[in-house]
Parts: sequence; structure tokens; C-alpha cells
Amino acid sequence: MSRVGPRIASLVPSVTELVVALGLRERLVARTGFCIHPRDELRDVPKVGGTKDVQLDRLRALAPTHAIVNVDENRLEQVQALREFVPEVIVTHPNAPLDNLALLQQMVAAFGDEPGVAERAAALRDELQRELALTAARPWPACKVLYLIWRQPWMTVARDTYIAAMLATVNWRTLPDVTGGPAGAARYPVVDPAAPWLRDVQRVLLSSEPYRFEAKHLDEARRLAPGAQVQLVDGELLSWYGPRAAAGLRYLRELAAAA
Repeated sequence: MSRVGPRIASLVPSVTELVVALGLRERLVARTGFCIHPRDELRDVPKVGGTKDVQLDRLRALAPTHAIVNVDENRLEQVQALREFVPEVIVTHPNAPLDNLALLQQMVAAFGDEPGVAERAAALRDELQRELALTAARPWPACKVLYLIWRQPWMTVARDTYIAAMLATVNWRTLPDVTGGPAGAARYPVVDPAAPWLRDVQRVLLSSEPYRFEAKHLDEARRLAPGAQVQLVDGELLSWYGPRAAAGLRYLRELAAAA
């Protein structure tokens, strides 16, 4: 009798991309509408709502054996509901580029029996370690940055988020100097346009996601932090973990080298 493989529901965009990179596309039975990479390979994978509003009835009908969730991306009450009908719920929570190594270990622990998964995970691990070493080998000048993810209201990232930790690898320290805790809205604080710390910002980074900042928003951001240089950045490369982490480090080194 042939072995029945896992039926994976990935409710985390970064991890959906990782699942495919590990060679598990044929095991993927559900994704969210925000799971868009790699686009061609995901075209026929059923969508079950968004990361914050998973359609539980639709997901139940797809009979997943595994659901992959994330502390930041998915609501706790929905994760608890998943446990009622999904045999294995895998909770992820990378908070720094180095945490991708633990994420890869999670995937191997769950799916390492599938052909090629362990080997592909090892290749991703080796690539990430090379990029981490290259980034750490260079003395980067300190820079105080404001990383904006939303407008009306302006929103940024706390220092204990993945994005802030990524920026810190090139000595770009996010302002305000606050932590948000393990979960919740405090991890992505609203910016008070009158806050005195805005005078200390040297560089404003306008992310391409979740709010899609464009060139038309540059002047508005300059008024928020008049003494800062303002630029658009690729939010996927700076905030997505999994297979995009190594490329994100390369991209960040290019940004810092050009500063």
C-alpha cells in the first residue's frame, strides 16, 4: 500500500513560498489570497480567504492534515478553531533572519519524509548562512530609520519584529525605540506626526507592502521627517522570510552600500 502524503494548508504567504521551494507544491491543498508567490505554481491552489479571515468551512472541506500559521499573520481564535479539525497545526514566528534556520528545521521535522525536502532545506540553510556571514563581515555605519508600512495613519515597526531585525543587520536601527511584545498591534505602532523623535530620523523607508507606497507619497513622508532621506523599498524582500531571506539580505546590503 502506498503511503498517503500530507495535505498542507499554508496560511502564511512567506511559508507558502517556502513550501513550494521545498518541492511540496503537489502537497499544497490550500492558501490565502495573500499567498501570491510563486504565482504560476499557485494558480490552481484553492484560496481560503485572507490571513486574518480564513474561511474555516471551506478549509475544512479541503481536509488538510497540516495547517501552517504564524503568530503575526493569523488570528489566535482562528488558529484555535483549526485545531478542532486539522491533525497538525504548525505555528511559525520568525523574528530575525537567523530564525529562518529554525523555520527550516520545522519544515523538515514535519515533511522531511517527502522526497527532496531535506536536501532543498539544506541548500536554503547554506545560502542563508553565507548571506548572514557576508552581511556581518562588513562594518556598517549606524543609521536611524523609520520604516513605514501604512499611511492614514502612519504605521511603523517595533524593534522586536522581523523587519527591524533585518534592518539591524546593516546597523540600521528603527525608530521609535520600542518593542511590541510577542504578538499584537503594539508590534506595529502608529506614528504620532508630532513625536519629537522624528527629528532624529535619518532615513525613511516606504515599503511596497502591506500599503503600496509609490513615488507620489515621497513628499508626504518628507514632511513627516523633514531631516531625513526618503526612499521606496521592496517590502517583500525586507519582510518575507523563508526562501526570500537570503535575497533580502543581498538587497539590504545594496541599499546600505548606496546610502
